[in-house]
Amino acid sequence: MDNSYHSLKSLFAQLGLENSDEKISQFINNNKLPSQTLLVDAPFWNQGQKHFIEESLREDADWSEIIDTLDTLLR
Repeated sequence: MDNSYHSLKSLFAQLGLENSDEKISQFINNNKLPSQTLLVDAPFWNQGQKHFIEESLREDADWSEIIDTLDTLLR
């Protein structure tokens, strides 16, 4: 098990997204989701990103907490 601390920056890097503070803010501001849309079903993920998020949440992996944080920020 990976016991390292995961931040939004590290999550964005893991997802292959630019992870500067400015790019993270832009992503969040440009990709707001309706409350009924599950994060994993967001239209902006590619298959690899979707799989990573889905698997991390299903397995309650170390990434789950920061993924939940991103979900909240996108609402």
